Formats: sequence, structure tokens, C-alpha cells
Amino acid sequence: MTGSFWWDLLIGVAVALALTWLALIVALVVVRPRGGLLREALRLLPDVLRLVRRLAAGRSLPRGVRVRLWLLMVYLALPIDLIPDFIPVLGYADDAIIVTAVLRGVVRRAGIDAVRAHWPGTDDGFAAVVRLAGL
Repeated sequence: MTGSFWWDLLIGVAVALALTWLALIVALVVVRPRGGLLREALRLLPDVLRLVRRLAAGRSLPRGVRVRLWLLMVYLALPIDLIPDFIPVLGYADDAIIVTAVLRGVVRRAGIDAVRAHWPGTDDGFAAVVRLAGL
């Protein structure tokens, strides 16, 4: 392209990162909760984060589920997001969408009873989590 190996490498890496970022944004749009569930997910996020921490520490869950939950907590703790948090609404929506997608996987692998046993919030909040999990 440019004739210089290093410039070509730099441009290639930049394009690959941009395409990967775009693919992840498209994936977020595809797996996002429909209707008012996204607003509900944002409202429940503090209780859901406590749930994720409790589930990750629970030895009764399969190792693969716990690893996913720990990776989710690492992602949420990192200051780098797919959509930066300073962008209104969308900044926190990506976190809620990713948490929802992981929760769906946890419910499929570990069952809703494991989630119920670790739920720190109200019964209404748990009913919303069940809706978010797609049950």
C-alpha cells in the first residue's frame, strides 16, 4: 500500500481494530433486550452486579460459568468499554447488554434456581431478571 512495511502494518492493525469494534457493536445491537427491558436492566444493574459477584464466588456452579462471570467482572472493572461511559445513555447500555447476555448463558447452564438462591434484591427485581434472561 504505502511501500513501507511499518506503515502498512500500522494501517492494517488500525483497520482490523476498527472492524472488530464495529462487529462488537453490531453484536450488542443483536443481543440487546427488546422493548422496555433495557431500561429495566439499567435500573437493576446494582443488584445484578451483586448477583454476578455472588454467583462467581459460588462453588456449586460449573467452572465454565464461574469463569464467564469472573471475565464479566473484569470487563466491568476495566475503564475501557466498547462504548465509552461518558456518552449519554449508550455508555452504560453496553454494560447492561453484556451483563444480560452473560446472565442468559448462566441461566441456561446453571439453571434459574442457582440464580434465585444468590439473588440479593426484591421479588419484583428477580421477576425482571427472569424476563431479561429470556424465560
